[in-house]
Amino acid sequence: MILKNNKRLFLFISLALAATGAFAQQKTTASAAVNLALPQVWEKAVQYNRTIQMQQLHVQSSEEEIKDAKAERLPDIKAEGEYAKVSNMPMFENGIFSTPTQYPLIHTYYKVGADAYFNIYSGGKTNLKIEEQQTIQKIREEQKNLTVSQIKLQASGYFLDLQRSMIFKQLMLSNIAEQEKQLDRIKQLLKNGVVLKSDVLRAELQLSKEKLTLTTITNDIAIANQKLNIMIGEPDSLVVNPVNADGVDSASVKSYADYLNDAQGHAFQNKISEQETNLRRLQLKDVKANLSPKIGLFANYAYSYPQIQFYPYGGYLYGLGMAGIQASFPISAFYHNKHKVKASEIEFRQQEVEHLDTQDNVRQQVNEAYLRYKEALNRISVAQTNIQQATENSRIINNTYFNQTSLVTDLLEANTQLLQTKFDLAAAQIGAQMQYYKLQEVTGKL
Repeated sequence: MILKNNKRLFLFISLALAATGAFAQQKTTASAAVNLALPQVWEKAVQYNRTIQMQQLHVQSSEEEIKDAKAERLPDIKAEGEYAKVSNMPMFENGIFSTPTQYPLIHTYYKVGADAYFNIYSGGKTNLKIEEQQTIQKIREEQKNLTVSQIKLQASGYFLDLQRSMIFKQLMLSNIAEQEKQLDRIKQLLKNGVVLKSDVLRAELQLSKEKLTLTTITNDIAIANQKLNIMIGEPDSLVVNPVNADGVDSASVKSYADYLNDAQGHAFQNKISEQETNLRRLQLKDVKANLSPKIGLFANYAYSYPQIQFYPYGGYLYGLGMAGIQASFPISAFYHNKHKVKASEIEFRQQEVEHLDTQDNVRQQVNEAYLRYKEALNRISVAQTNIQQATENSRIINNTYFNQTSLVTDLLEANTQLLQTKFDLAAAQIGAQMQYYKLQEVTGKL
């Protein structure tokens, strides 16, 4: 009796665990899909991207380097100590080859002291170094911003590719359903002896091709989904449903001059090149400052034993300190620094030319992105017109075929043209969005 009850209890526990596992599995499967808008994708991509993380660390490193440069304004202070054993001092009164006379000394020697130096003037090199580090920080900050913009553009590409493939899939599923209904009607005409067997075979062949295309589109969705998951740091199994993708409005398109003005003030490449030019200018000033005098305050104090610095000597502890102004002028810098200044001037002029070249490249990129964006908007308008024409053509051919006044090839071609125009419209809309984000990235607004 007890054994039978235990079996029932074991069976009940097993069923409960199985039900719990099934529920958990169902819950996991249900949570394996998520709706994401493009701003959410950007946020995740920026947070996960390793390159951006490295750029941020570079910025933090620059902040510490600025603090280190400012710390050089503080006085240099050091403490030192010395302990030694001193030997007797032989005096060679009759030459080095004769026996010297040994004069006994105090054999224990030690010294403890500290000294300080405060820079008053050194040609402004300390301030120049601080400005250089601040400029380097600005460069690294803009490099980080450029990387963020590029990552956003790349994530936009994956997101829009996924969205386009999903639109294609819905169009293909809808078209296959229509083609299957159409195939049934053609088969009915074959039973009635109205059409030939070849019409049915051609329609079936066309339907088979579309199903194969559907398989390709499904694989495209899986590939784009995995690329996007890797970009945003999600597992490969997560199914992303793109939602709330921003559309494009031809009325909101600004002029080329407006986009060019935006790029001149916000393009990250321009900002980086401008700061690099400023850095070269500061480095040139720093090299020229090598000819400047150096003036500073100094102070030192030390306890020593024994007293052997001043005569008469004595075997006792004494203290001695000094304080004053120290000045120096590097006379040799007039000929040592000459070629360094020339080399720095050449590097500065080279950077100026490079900055002009960067501005030319940015202007060319803005022009190309602007023209491609307008071209993409025009494609949308043309695709919408083509859909209207293809829809009307398909309707006419469909009526004429089933009234036996046109061939099955005309019917299938009309169906293909209509589907292709729908694909073209979806591709044009997605392409226009991508060109819009490309234009924003070039002008420094993404």
